[in-house]
Amino acid sequence: MSEAQALQKIVHIDMDAFYASVEQRDDPGLRGRPVVVAWKGKRSVVCAASYEARKFGVRSAMPAVTAERLCPEAVFVAPDFVRYKAVSLAVRGILERHTDRIEPLSLDEAYLDVTENKTGLPTATLVAKTIRQQIWDELNLTASAGVAPNKFLAKIASDWRKPNGLFVIQPHEVQQFLLPLPVGRLPGVGKVTEARMAQAGIMLVGDIYAMDSVKLEQAFGGYAQRLYELARGVDASPVVANRVRKQISAEDTFPEDIPLTECETHIRRLAEKVWKASKKNARGARTVVLKLKTKGFQSLTRSLTSDNLVPTSDVLTNTALGLCGRVDLTPQQLYRLVGVGLSNFQLDSEETVDLNGAPLLAPQQIL
Repeated sequence: MSEAQALQKIVHIDMDAFYASVEQRDDPGLRGRPVVVAWKGKRSVVCAASYEARKFGVRSAMPAVTAERLCPEAVFVAPDFVRYKAVSLAVRGILERHTDRIEPLSLDEAYLDVTENKTGLPTATLVAKTIRQQIWDELNLTASAGVAPNKFLAKIASDWRKPNGLFVIQPHEVQQFLLPLPVGRLPGVGKVTEARMAQAGIMLVGDIYAMDSVKLEQAFGGYAQRLYELARGVDASPVVANRVRKQISAEDTFPEDIPLTECETHIRRLAEKVWKASKKNARGARTVVLKLKTKGFQSLTRSLTSDNLVPTSDVLTNTALGLCGRVDLTPQQLYRLVGVGLSNFQLDSEETVDLNGAPLLAPQQIL
């Protein structure tokens, strides 16, 4: 790698148990107690769990009934996404004091490129410390941060000392840090790939590092080059501000399974919700999407793309309703979920994003 190339300084900010922490902050009676942000009921899933609840094995996305079984003393709080979004915007305001190069991943986490920062702080580490302190002082919430020379390392680092932690991976420490990690810590290595690797005796990132590119390609095909680079701490993906949103959607999970003929009211309401959200996005869309999930958890998607932008909420609604006619299951089929979405947005008004990639590490520099 060339020492002449400039070093990226990337910070990954991740709010700690965000939804649950907001609830505990706003209701002192919840502090120190196991809080589960979810609607109670057999169809509900956990949106967030406080660290007190996580000690019992409660995790996001698990069924609420499972969370209740694991932690009978848990306090269930209905999610308030309007409030969470307002807090997220306040966090965003703090981040923007330091850089305009911010790539949000969700309401509670974001990448920041602070190779050059607005406040003149000498290191990315000091930027991360300052941001975490400002979030605590102004919002009474904690955030964890990872500092590294690229995005994938920064994200791993932010999880290293959670909650309320800061971890820095200096350029000269990358290989020492990476090689002992389990392969499941690498982006794109899910449970299936991890199991395949285990069968081949590949357990650690160091095992990948020790393989030559030919053997990697024989074993993993098109993903081999990415694995080769990740094992060496290389990630050229830039922080992309104003990332293009691929789809705006909303969905409902029903208390009881219903036939398709009873989904119309839900589709109309969801279409109106999606339309309002798309107007805030300030870009037109050409594709309407209908999503359904059957009683047996089979997912179905139907879509219609036009040469013209979807002009009105009524057109969106009627198109979504019309897509029901393209569902080829029997009338007796019952459904547990319906969703409506818009995608294929126009790009004319969007800011041009540099996707040429980021420089490799320059180990003589300090984060």
